[in-house]
Amino acid sequence: MFSKNNQTLVFGRTGQVAREIQRLAPVQALGRDIADLSYPESCVAAIYAHRPRAVINAAAFTAVDLCEEQEELALTINSVAPSAMAQACAMLNIPLIHISSDYVFDGIGYRPFSPKDATAPQNVYGHSKLKGEQGIIKSGCNYVILRTSWVFSAHGFNFVKKILHSSKSCDELNVVMDQVGGPTPARAIAAACLEIVDQILVNPSKSGIYHFSGAPNVSWCDFARVILMEAGRKVQVNGLLTCDYPTQASRPLNSQLDCSFTEETFNLIRPNWRLDLANIIKTHFSK
Repeated sequence: MFSKNNQTLVFGRTGQVAREIQRLAPVQALGRDIADLSYPESCVAAIYAHRPRAVINAAAFTAVDLCEEQEELALTINSVAPSAMAQACAMLNIPLIHISSDYVFDGIGYRPFSPKDATAPQNVYGHSKLKGEQGIIKSGCNYVILRTSWVFSAHGFNFVKKILHSSKSCDELNVVMDQVGGPTPARAIAAACLEIVDQILVNPSKSGIYHFSGAPNVSWCDFARVILMEAGRKVQVNGLLTCDYPTQASRPLNSQLDCSFTEETFNLIRPNWRLDLANIIKTHFSK
């Protein structure tokens, strides 16, 4: 069995990346009303009903602390559902592009993690994302697992919006300074996914795990300072250590990703997050 139409099917309609994909291309995006990842069978049914040229899974349970409380739901959405999608894609001989996370690593060390590095998630969210990756690989479908980090846009819940909101009522903010990673514009991830679809349809041998994050790498603290500077808000940012800012789920200190294999294979260069940040703030948030 093969695809019956030339559209790409996207799981996730209102998430950060899914919104940007819809702005960039005429895709078929499904929300929870049609395909709820907490009911994986609905995702499988949607794939068989549409028989698209490719599938992009841009949906996930991303509330990291809440995943600690709702482990079963996190595993269903982040592991069981993507695995079921992959099995359907394998049956229909269509590729699956799946967005994963730097949280599959232990966050130890100072060098960027490569796709070949050993995984060792430190929280439920990371564990559920890793299980999803493993299910996709096991399915035998043609896939690209795209690990990314620190996603931001003008929509949804993300660090940029949180900082801008908090700065309205505070003269100073406390932000962790020992967690380092690459902030990644959702728009850039969306464009990368669409480009990968085009390339993997032509060359299935590019199937595999890849990394894609913004540059340059930065701490949350310094990221917050740039956000406030771009917004023209004079708010002091104080650096805190992770150990002084306890959260329900442990966070990796090192979220840096080595994206060289992605550039080599797909000619996708790490996006400069400062450019997207400036544009988002100028377009959507008044100074």
